[in-house]
Amino acid sequence: MYFTKNAKFSRRIKKIALLLLMLTLIFSGCKDNGPSPANPVTLTLWHNFGGQMLKTMDSLVDEFNKTVGRENGITLNVTSITDSATIKEKLAMIAADDPGAPEMPDIATCYPQTAILLESKGLLARIDDYFTQKELDAYLPGFLNEGYISDHLYVFPFAKSTEVLFVNQTLFDEFSEATGVEMEQLATFEGVADAARKYYQWTDEKTPDITGDGKSFYKADSLFNIAQVGMAQLGDKFIENKRLQLDNENYRRIWSFFMEPAVKGGFAIYPGYSSDLSKTGEIVCSSGSTAGILFYGDEITYPDNTTRKVEYTILPFPTFAGGEKIAIQRGSGMIVAKSTPVKERAAAIFLKWFTAPEQNMRFVASTGYLPVTHEAFENSITKEIASNENENIRKLLKAAITVHTEYDFYIPPVFDEFDSLSKSYEIDIIQAAETARNKYLQLLESAGSDAAYAQATAGVYEAFIAGR
Repeated sequence: MYFTKNAKFSRRIKKIALLLLMLTLIFSGCKDNGPSPANPVTLTLWHNFGGQMLKTMDSLVDEFNKTVGRENGITLNVTSITDSATIKEKLAMIAADDPGAPEMPDIATCYPQTAILLESKGLLARIDDYFTQKELDAYLPGFLNEGYISDHLYVFPFAKSTEVLFVNQTLFDEFSEATGVEMEQLATFEGVADAARKYYQWTDEKTPDITGDGKSFYKADSLFNIAQVGMAQLGDKFIENKRLQLDNENYRRIWSFFMEPAVKGGFAIYPGYSSDLSKTGEIVCSSGSTAGILFYGDEITYPDNTTRKVEYTILPFPTFAGGEKIAIQRGSGMIVAKSTPVKERAAAIFLKWFTAPEQNMRFVASTGYLPVTHEAFENSITKEIASNENENIRKLLKAAITVHTEYDFYIPPVFDEFDSLSKSYEIDIIQAAETARNKYLQLLESAGSDAAYAQATAGVYEAFIAGR
């Protein structure tokens, strides 16, 4: 009898133990502690970093896979490297469930506008679910806030850019010595315009036997951005209810800043990037993205193929006189596909590693972008300035510190028509300036500069703002 009772008790214990084991497995699966060497995952990554940036990105991905990735059972596999427009097109195809759409990557570089489309289809993971508030507090609020959609973080900042003023110091010094124009004048857009007028006159007078052959001083990579930021600096809005606000005095200031120097020759009227003109010494200064630093070297090549060594100075973005110090915030972020908790957590581990000051500074210091954490701005940039071998990068980082401490960032609005609005504005204002410039040159044969300008631009502003 004793043996029978003991056997029954033993079987009961085994059943209880088995039940407890099953419950443990079930609850551990629900809890999901993430990836591990025993539970490995492979993540696919799409990014848009080519040229010199590709080498840096490849190095960082390899390092992650060999260190933190290996420790956590995560392998990052880059499956697409292409431009931002192509990535946007592919992601839009995925959102539309296009029959020819590629498979959704686990991580991709992406702008908020496209992320909104993907999130509306339930295709994105909530990144803030995998970060503590303390971890999120380590990032610059402006950079982080841009990625929020419906109160959740879907676009994670890994690097941002802003616009600065690139100045060919070598050419400017010659101009300054001859005319007395100081570098400090370039802190305002009005100062840039005045310097452009004097530079055109100075270069024109170098050939007294040839009139009207002065050279341009300045070129902006984005006149649309100058208008956006300029209006913000002046306490106004450039875009409201998805329409451009052009019929007011503040915008008229911005219009005049560009149009008069452009028509009179001091600003280059050119549809391409300003770095193209900088490389040939056709202009002295330009405004553009910090990432554009990669296209500025230490040499210019004149049209006759002679070369000259030059140095650049990099200044913060100018302001309109009396306006606030505001610069634009540019750059994409990284999105994470909605998949499994293990994959989403693995993606978060990569994002935390990639944006940690050490890794983040290695990326931005070779690409011209800005870091995204307080610690990187407050400590790591200074160290990078002391050790980086690229003089232009060192100067850029010094300018970045000034922007971080003294400027506020303007974040462009997000809506479907934004890109087309920007593109049509750029095309139309350049066309308006070019047409007026040609007419101005004809009128100079019989009229003075101011009279020729007034006649060449009569009604141009009114025609430009009509219907917008």
